[in-house]
Amino acid sequence: MKLSKETLALLEDIEARIDPETEEDYVNQWRDFLYDRFDGDIFEPIRKKCSAPAVDIPRIDNINDALESYDNMLRHQLQDVSSALGKKKGNLCVRANYGTGILSSLFGAEIFVMPRHTNTLPTTRAFNDTELIREKVEAGMPDLSCGFGKNVFEFGELCAEVFEKYPKIKKYVNVYHPDLQGPLDICELLWGGEIFYAMYDEPELVHAMLRLVTDTYTEFIGKWFKLFPPSGEMNLHWGFLWHRGAIMLRNDSAMNLSPEFYREFALPYDGELLAKYGGAVHFCGRGDHYIEMLCSLQGLYAVQMSQPQYNDMEVIYKNTVDKNIKLLAFNKKTAEQDVSRPGGFRHNLSV
Repeated sequence: MKLSKETLALLEDIEARIDPETEEDYVNQWRDFLYDRFDGDIFEPIRKKCSAPAVDIPRIDNINDALESYDNMLRHQLQDVSSALGKKKGNLCVRANYGTGILSSLFGAEIFVMPRHTNTLPTTRAFNDTELIREKVEAGMPDLSCGFGKNVFEFGELCAEVFEKYPKIKKYVNVYHPDLQGPLDICELLWGGEIFYAMYDEPELVHAMLRLVTDTYTEFIGKWFKLFPPSGEMNLHWGFLWHRGAIMLRNDSAMNLSPEFYREFALPYDGELLAKYGGAVHFCGRGDHYIEMLCSLQGLYAVQMSQPQYNDMEVIYKNTVDKNIKLLAFNKKTAEQDVSRPGGFRHNLSV
């Protein structure tokens, strides 16, 4: 694919600005934290050397513009890399940035692009039709190139091809896995609110859909990892954290479940993926009612949560940092307020 002169100029500028010694040091700070060689209270990595861009390239700031072409998406993502090089904090990374509906779009869920003024990633519309869900279960695994699947893999192939021409970018700019959510989240994106009634009325169908979604996740990320194999040591996600293991599961829908329903409908499928790949789990909202079960899973190395104000944080701390499970990219104000708790954070919390 022929890239625009703006994207090429951005690539050249980033390649020139990457200082291997600086980036190795920055990643080593994370490595020491993740492998228990950090002895402070709160981990906050610092890039020792920053660099400003040498060129003034028009920005693509609206995600709707990035969705229009792979060249635009690449420039949109590389802008964050350029910005990170000029800051004390921030990872050098890009992703196929197609929103939360990537896996749900494989099953035929309608893609919904947000109004331009919101500058928000797209998603999919839920079916809100249990009979249609039954048909999807009977149909089996979808084509991985349907919906946003096509965009994800074609963009990934472009990154692999382009980065080969820039040795420092290839080594230090990570192409991390797209937002595949987690099994329960994907099922809610597909099914809509009816899934919560179905947990009472047709639990076998819910499990059948979760089984299908988990298998599809496994096939999809396996195909992605052929393009960009994960490190066996640690991997990054977003521009602000590294974690042990290969995947970052999203578990936002779990806040709607009782502990009993979490154990039945979420834990087995999350557990299967974490046991296979290892990694971290993100959730928004409340998670203190199931955090103990979550943190019992083999292969869970870290939790990334938002909105501590909705949680009993002592319950969260006892099941994460006290058990040597990292709390990543945590709210700094809350961390500074709670660091004096008995035992502190045991060197297991980053902001």
